[in-house]
Amino acid sequence: MSDLLSKNEYADIAAKIKFPIDPFINGKYQKTKAGNIMETINPADGKVLAKVAACDYNDVNYAVEVSRDAFNSGEWSTKHPSERKELLLKLADLIEKNQLELAVLESLESGKPISECVLTDLPETIITIKWHAEAIDKLYDQVSPANADAVGLITREPLGVVGCVLPWNFPLMMLAWKIAPALAGGNSVIVKPAEQTSMTALRVAELASEAGIPPGVLNVLPGEGPDVGEPMGRHQDIDAISFTGSTEVGRLFLEFSGQSNLKKIILECGGKNPAVVLSDATNIDGVAEHVVFAALWNMGQNCTANSRLIVHKNLKDKMLSKVKEKMTDWHTGDPLDPKNQLGAIISREQYDKILGYIETAKEQGAEVIVGGNSIASGDGLFIEPTLFSGVNSDMVIAKEEIFGPVFAMMVVESDEEAIKLANDTSYGLQASLFTSSVTKAHKYGRALQAGTVSVNCYGEGDISTPFGGYKLSGFGGRDNSLMAHDQYTETKTLWIDISEDIS
Repeated sequence: MSDLLSKNEYADIAAKIKFPIDPFINGKYQKTKAGNIMETINPADGKVLAKVAACDYNDVNYAVEVSRDAFNSGEWSTKHPSERKELLLKLADLIEKNQLELAVLESLESGKPISECVLTDLPETIITIKWHAEAIDKLYDQVSPANADAVGLITREPLGVVGCVLPWNFPLMMLAWKIAPALAGGNSVIVKPAEQTSMTALRVAELASEAGIPPGVLNVLPGEGPDVGEPMGRHQDIDAISFTGSTEVGRLFLEFSGQSNLKKIILECGGKNPAVVLSDATNIDGVAEHVVFAALWNMGQNCTANSRLIVHKNLKDKMLSKVKEKMTDWHTGDPLDPKNQLGAIISREQYDKILGYIETAKEQGAEVIVGGNSIASGDGLFIEPTLFSGVNSDMVIAKEEIFGPVFAMMVVESDEEAIKLANDTSYGLQASLFTSSVTKAHKYGRALQAGTVSVNCYGEGDISTPFGGYKLSGFGGRDNSLMAHDQYTETKTLWIDISEDIS
């Protein structure tokens, strides 16, 4: 907390921010074709932060045109990898220079606690861009094992124009996860930020231009999903869409691809993630700390949130006591106050949805152990961190992704039952496993059906590890790691016959 400013200092920064409100296309802010606007609301007080321009299909067409022209010009796509690296590192340095402004802007738009924005989101955003930038000139292509009569070159080439459709829960981090490897590969990129959280992406595009990334290479189009996201998904001249968000919308992008040019689709679509506490788990105090963080981080508005706490019956009472104790450390309130670990829910729609899940759980017989209510704060959207027990697998709260500060304890008779219950979901993004046995860590870690399994901790890995999911949680690729570069490039074989000179 020593790196944090005071609430008043963050408020002073907020008062001085000049909100970016227009789409950023071809290296500059521009007016939309239709002149539509949408209100960006501060979820902490219900007030309008800014009236942001709302793009439509005409703006999408224009952005695709300038993106394709930029790509074909070769000014970025054929630039030497080390030169692209240098410019992306400049972008990371500019984000670092402006990180306080960006952190406060993200907190205002999303309701995220400023401490999380300052200590996690901005550092991770900067690290992601630097890491992929540094990888650019270290990725080697291949030569096939041909005989002396031929040479087979296997090379990566940029796709062309890539569309990135972002969620509202981690606006800057998800922006970096997508644009860093896409730009590193030499693509032109069009970003559609979530309509609730458009302004940080716009500001980063401005910084990219300042860093020297050529016009048309990074464009940002704020707007509603049907007006921007769908036209991007259906566009004949976009080569790939990378989307993070709901399974429902992810399915639509697959349909749009099939109905248009069979563009590549990369999806990360959430989860119903378990924290599994096996019978031999020790240090229950430490386990509880990880479990609570996994459930409540970012108000539970997190695709890897551990909303199912699966506990062996012998540890039920100890676990429940420790989890209740740890939850008292999580304070909800003004996001710009660094003393608060929990901020506001992103929107009225999401707020009502979460409260609906809480009421349904009560009606179905689940017992509220902690929380269970909204928090009155003017027009602010705040919900108590909530823990249920007495939950079985037939209850809605055990099946559906809540995306709020709500989790449920489920008790099992054996370790085998715990793993079976953990896998009893249509999702498979992340799972946490707690055990004192190395054997069980390997055995059950492999048995859990999830893209990432963290053992004796809650985690998503780091920038060097691929991130994505099984089943309905993922499709078409992985974020992070060197694997992220593969999804934004084409693989080409160049087969050269050198047995005879026919020139």
